[in-house]
Amino acid sequence: MDVTVRGKPALPGPAPALRKARRMRHNVGLRAVKTNAARILDGLGIAYELRDYEVDPDDLSAATVARKVGLPLEQVYKTLCARGDKHGVVLAVIPGDAELDLKALARATGDRSIDLVALKEVQPLTGYVRGGVSALGCKKDYPVVVDELIELFDVVSVSAGVRGTQIFLHPKDYLRATRATLHAISRPLAS
Repeated sequence: MDVTVRGKPALPGPAPALRKARRMRHNVGLRAVKTNAARILDGLGIAYELRDYEVDPDDLSAATVARKVGLPLEQVYKTLCARGDKHGVVLAVIPGDAELDLKALARATGDRSIDLVALKEVQPLTGYVRGGVSALGCKKDYPVVVDELIELFDVVSVSAGVRGTQIFLHPKDYLRATRATLHAISRPLAS
Protein backbone atom coordinates (compact mmCIF):
# COMPACT_ATOMS: atom_id res chain seq x y z
CA MET A 1 0.00 0.00 0.00
CA ASP A 2 1.40 3.39 -0.95
CA VAL A 3 1.03 6.11 1.64
CA THR A 4 0.61 9.62 0.29
CA VAL A 5 1.65 12.35 2.67
CA ARG A 6 1.23 16.01 1.88
CA GLY A 7 2.81 18.89 3.73
CA LYS A 8 3.57 17.32 7.11
CA PRO A 9 5.21 14.20 8.55
CA ALA A 10 3.27 10.96 8.22
CA LEU A 11 0.40 10.49 10.63
CA PRO A 12 0.79 7.85 13.32
CA GLY A 13 -0.48 4.41 12.47
CA PRO A 14 0.17 0.79 13.21
CA ALA A 15 3.53 0.02 11.55
CA PRO A 16 3.06 -3.78 11.37
CA ALA A 17 -0.28 -3.36 9.63
CA LEU A 18 1.26 -0.86 7.21
CA ARG A 19 4.11 -3.24 6.36
CA LYS A 20 1.61 -6.08 5.85
CA ALA A 21 -0.55 -3.87 3.63
CA ARG A 22 2.48 -2.91 1.53
CA ARG A 23 3.30 -6.59 1.01
CA MET A 24 -0.35 -7.30 0.18
CA ARG A 25 -0.41 -4.46 -2.36
CA HIS A 26 2.73 -5.78 -3.98
CA ASN A 27 1.14 -9.19 -4.21
CA VAL A 28 -2.30 -8.20 -5.48
CA GLY A 29 -1.52 -5.04 -7.45
CA LEU A 30 -3.43 -2.47 -5.38
CA ARG A 31 -2.30 1.14 -5.59
CA ALA A 32 -3.35 4.40 -4.05
CA VAL A 33 -5.78 6.32 -6.23
CA LYS A 34 -5.80 10.12 -6.19
CA THR A 35 -9.47 10.93 -5.72
CA ASN A 36 -11.38 14.21 -5.79
CA ALA A 37 -11.44 14.09 -1.99
CA ALA A 38 -7.62 13.87 -1.93
CA ARG A 39 -7.33 16.70 -4.46
CA ILE A 40 -9.51 18.91 -2.25
CA LEU A 41 -7.24 18.20 0.73
CA ASP A 42 -4.18 18.97 -1.42
CA GLY A 43 -5.73 22.30 -2.43
CA LEU A 44 -6.30 23.17 1.22
CA GLY A 45 -2.75 22.16 2.22
CA ILE A 46 -4.05 19.49 4.60
CA ALA A 47 -1.83 16.54 5.55
CA TYR A 48 -3.33 13.11 4.96
CA GLU A 49 -2.49 9.53 4.06
CA LEU A 50 -4.23 7.34 1.51
CA ARG A 51 -4.50 3.72 2.58
CA ASP A 52 -5.72 1.05 0.23
CA TYR A 53 -7.37 -2.20 1.18
CA GLU A 54 -8.85 -5.10 -0.74
CA VAL A 55 -12.61 -4.70 -1.13
CA ASP A 56 -15.08 -7.47 -0.44
CA PRO A 57 -18.25 -6.33 -2.23
CA ASP A 58 -20.28 -8.63 0.03
CA ASP A 59 -18.96 -6.98 3.20
CA LEU A 60 -18.63 -3.19 3.07
CA SER A 61 -18.98 -2.79 6.84
CA ALA A 62 -16.95 -0.30 8.83
CA ALA A 63 -15.68 -3.19 10.99
CA THR A 64 -14.16 -4.88 7.95
CA VAL A 65 -12.60 -1.63 6.73
CA ALA A 66 -11.16 -0.95 10.21
CA ARG A 67 -9.59 -4.40 10.35
CA LYS A 68 -8.09 -4.03 6.87
CA VAL A 69 -6.62 -0.56 7.44
CA GLY A 70 -5.41 -1.34 10.97
CA LEU A 71 -7.37 1.22 13.00
CA PRO A 72 -9.78 0.70 15.88
CA LEU A 73 -13.40 0.67 14.70
CA GLU A 74 -14.23 3.87 16.62
CA GLN A 75 -11.65 5.77 14.52
CA VAL A 76 -13.11 4.70 11.16
CA TYR A 77 -15.90 7.11 10.27
CA LYS A 78 -18.73 6.37 7.87
CA THR A 79 -20.64 8.94 5.85
CA LEU A 80 -24.41 8.54 5.56
CA CYS A 81 -26.74 10.51 3.32
CA ALA A 82 -30.02 11.71 4.84
CA ARG A 83 -32.87 14.04 3.87
CA GLY A 84 -34.78 16.32 6.22
CA ASP A 85 -38.33 17.58 5.77
CA LYS A 86 -37.28 21.27 5.90
CA HIS A 87 -33.65 21.56 4.84
CA GLY A 88 -33.15 18.68 2.43
CA VAL A 89 -30.05 16.55 1.98
CA VAL A 90 -27.37 16.41 4.69
CA LEU A 91 -24.34 14.18 5.18
CA ALA A 92 -23.96 12.60 8.61
CA VAL A 93 -20.50 11.36 9.59
CA ILE A 94 -20.42 8.92 12.50
CA PRO A 95 -18.00 6.41 14.07
CA GLY A 96 -17.93 2.91 12.64
CA ASP A 97 -18.93 1.42 15.98
CA ALA A 98 -22.14 3.49 16.20
CA GLU A 99 -25.45 4.00 14.48
CA LEU A 100 -27.05 7.25 13.41
CA ASP A 101 -29.53 8.82 15.83
CA LEU A 102 -32.04 10.31 13.39
CA LYS A 103 -33.80 12.41 16.05
CA ALA A 104 -30.50 13.95 17.12
CA LEU A 105 -29.59 14.65 13.48
CA ALA A 106 -32.98 16.32 12.93
CA ARG A 107 -32.37 18.55 15.97
CA ALA A 108 -28.90 19.42 14.65
CA THR A 109 -30.22 20.38 11.21
CA GLY A 110 -33.41 22.12 12.34
CA ASP A 111 -35.66 19.56 10.67
CA ARG A 112 -38.79 18.09 12.26
CA SER A 113 -38.01 14.69 10.76
CA ILE A 114 -35.16 13.18 8.82
CA ASP A 115 -34.56 9.81 7.17
CA LEU A 116 -31.72 8.10 5.39
CA VAL A 117 -32.08 8.36 1.63
CA ALA A 118 -32.79 5.18 -0.30
CA LEU A 119 -29.69 3.35 -1.50
CA LYS A 120 -30.71 3.95 -5.14
CA GLU A 121 -30.57 7.73 -4.47
CA VAL A 122 -27.09 7.82 -2.90
CA GLN A 123 -25.08 7.83 -6.13
CA PRO A 124 -27.28 10.34 -8.02
CA LEU A 125 -27.15 12.70 -5.04
CA THR A 126 -23.50 12.38 -4.04
CA GLY A 127 -21.69 10.96 -7.04
CA TYR A 128 -20.43 8.13 -4.82
CA VAL A 129 -21.42 4.47 -4.49
CA ARG A 130 -22.26 2.71 -1.22
CA GLY A 131 -19.03 1.97 0.60
CA GLY A 132 -17.28 4.94 -0.99
CA VAL A 133 -19.33 7.97 0.09
CA SER A 134 -17.25 10.94 1.19
CA ALA A 135 -18.27 14.37 2.46
CA LEU A 136 -15.41 15.73 0.33
CA GLY A 137 -16.13 16.26 -3.36
CA CYS A 138 -19.84 15.45 -3.57
CA LYS A 139 -21.82 16.53 -6.62
CA LYS A 140 -23.31 19.34 -4.51
CA ASP A 141 -22.03 21.14 -1.45
CA TYR A 142 -24.31 19.50 1.12
CA PRO A 143 -24.23 20.45 4.80
CA VAL A 144 -22.11 18.04 6.85
CA VAL A 145 -22.79 17.09 10.47
CA VAL A 146 -20.06 15.12 12.23
CA ASP A 147 -20.50 13.27 15.50
CA GLU A 148 -18.70 15.11 18.29
CA LEU A 149 -16.76 11.98 19.31
CA ILE A 150 -14.38 12.66 16.43
CA GLU A 151 -12.57 15.19 18.62
CA LEU A 152 -11.33 12.40 20.91
CA PHE A 153 -8.78 11.14 18.37
CA ASP A 154 -5.48 12.27 16.87
CA VAL A 155 -6.25 10.56 13.57
CA VAL A 156 -9.41 9.22 11.93
CA SER A 157 -10.16 7.41 8.71
CA VAL A 158 -12.84 8.40 6.19
CA SER A 159 -13.63 7.19 2.71
CA ALA A 160 -11.50 8.68 -0.04
CA GLY A 161 -14.50 8.58 -2.37
CA VAL A 162 -13.91 5.10 -3.79
CA ARG A 163 -14.26 1.65 -2.33
CA GLY A 164 -10.88 0.32 -1.29
CA THR A 165 -9.19 3.60 -0.31
CA GLN A 166 -9.39 5.42 3.02
CA ILE A 167 -8.04 8.84 3.98
CA PHE A 168 -6.27 9.13 7.34
CA LEU A 169 -6.18 12.66 8.69
CA HIS A 170 -6.49 14.79 11.81
CA PRO A 171 -10.12 15.42 12.85
CA LYS A 172 -9.71 19.20 12.98
CA ASP A 173 -8.46 19.15 9.38
CA TYR A 174 -11.42 17.02 8.30
CA LEU A 175 -13.84 19.41 10.00
CA ARG A 176 -12.20 22.38 8.30
CA ALA A 177 -12.19 20.74 4.87
CA THR A 178 -15.86 19.73 5.06
CA ARG A 179 -17.01 22.89 6.89
CA ALA A 180 -18.87 20.51 9.18
CA THR A 181 -20.75 21.22 12.37
CA LEU A 182 -20.26 19.04 15.44
CA HIS A 183 -23.20 17.44 17.26
CA ALA A 184 -23.95 14.28 19.22
CA ILE A 185 -25.66 12.37 16.38
CA SER A 186 -24.70 8.76 17.08
CA ARG A 187 -25.54 6.10 19.62
CA PRO A 188 -23.96 2.71 20.33
CA LEU A 189 -24.94 -0.06 17.95
CA ALA A 190 -27.84 -2.12 19.19
CA SER A 191 -26.65 -5.61 20.05
